[in-house]
Amino acid sequence: MTLRFTTMIVAVAASASTAFAQAPAPAPAKAPNANAIIDIKGMTPEQRSAAILAQYSEPVFDPQSAQRTEDAIKRYKAIAAKGGWPAIPAEAKYAAGAEGADVDLLRRRLVITGDLFTVENTGPYNDELIAGVKRFQLRNGLLATGLVGPRTLAALNVPVEKRIQQLEASLQRMQALGFKFGDRYVVVNIPAAYAEAIEGEKVVRRYRVVVGKSEKPSPTVTSQINNVNLNPTWTVPSSITKHEISARMRKDPGYLARMHMQVLDGRGNALDPASVDWSEGKVPDVTVRQDPGEWNALGRVRIDMPNSYAVYMHDTNQRNLFANDYRFDSHGCARVDNVRDLAAWLLKDTANWDRTQIDLGIATGQRLDIKLTKPVPVAWVYLTAWMARDGIVQFRNDVYDQDAQLNEASADIKAFLNPTSEPVTR
Repeated sequence: MTLRFTTMIVAVAASASTAFAQAPAPAPAKAPNANAIIDIKGMTPEQRSAAILAQYSEPVFDPQSAQRTEDAIKRYKAIAAKGGWPAIPAEAKYAAGAEGADVDLLRRRLVITGDLFTVENTGPYNDELIAGVKRFQLRNGLLATGLVGPRTLAALNVPVEKRIQQLEASLQRMQALGFKFGDRYVVVNIPAAYAEAIEGEKVVRRYRVVVGKSEKPSPTVTSQINNVNLNPTWTVPSSITKHEISARMRKDPGYLARMHMQVLDGRGNALDPASVDWSEGKVPDVTVRQDPGEWNALGRVRIDMPNSYAVYMHDTNQRNLFANDYRFDSHGCARVDNVRDLAAWLLKDTANWDRTQIDLGIATGQRLDIKLTKPVPVAWVYLTAWMARDGIVQFRNDVYDQDAQLNEASADIKAFLNPTSEPVTR
């Protein structure tokens, strides 16, 4: 697995004052509820899914995404041509009712990118300005508090040139993906750490996901979901067996038994863990498999999507991770919040497998493999910038530092294909 964040948005301004306008603003869009998610940690998986879906129903990735992202690049290049936007001082303090140069600067900053529309050049930190901050936060994957904290300040101060680079890198990925969209499909946007189920060009389900750590990144991949496994076993990847299982067994010989894991030889026969050499530097020639159950790392549901990276979507026995804002904590696979709901959506055209039947199947404790009547296309994408159908330009953090790498490679290719008389130095 190779390759190295919450979502939703709101409306962009219809127009800005002549003093502040830097580029044409899109027509006003219907604003989602910025307060839809209030206490993620106190919500059930079902409540989290409903709340984030209520915020926004436009997909991250659809057949027209590339064309719209090209339009967004033009928009941001027009902003760059007029000087970009001002930086907000690190020492700036914002509170309701506050006035002064810093508040005026923030107002100007938000007007330039269409997060705020006002004819006032100065004034207090009022409800209108707070709403503008929330708009900005939502389209940058930040919690919509209306307060300018460290993360919001950092996002405000990303220069326009960096935003253009993000858009250009995302566009290249969209164009290269070759994804075959269907009327029903699933998208996981890795930097946003969300999964979307799209049907009839609208997001009908949205889930928080936990994706790969920076050192074990989730890959971009396209496939088709063809099976849902209830009460799956987990065959531990050999790299985890070599580095993590072996280290645990050296310290705690009872670890495998406590974790309901079996050791198998090449023919699938069970071995006594004590007969295996777990010494450091050794590569145990065995397979480690975890039995089904609440202890299983895949939880109770696995969504199969054959691909060369051997990654998939699944439940987890660490469901507390879904309440975190930073959800990059897997070995490359995607753990899905409220995964039973996703399974029910995937299986809605498969006879006798509605949500009730899924729950009953899980309750048996036995592994059940359910073949979808019609496979559902799935794409794991790495998009740090895109424009949705409502004209909202969204950004997410480049968690794996891939944008700069892609843009640098593209520049090298262009230099090779279009050599100049002057050597390129760096």
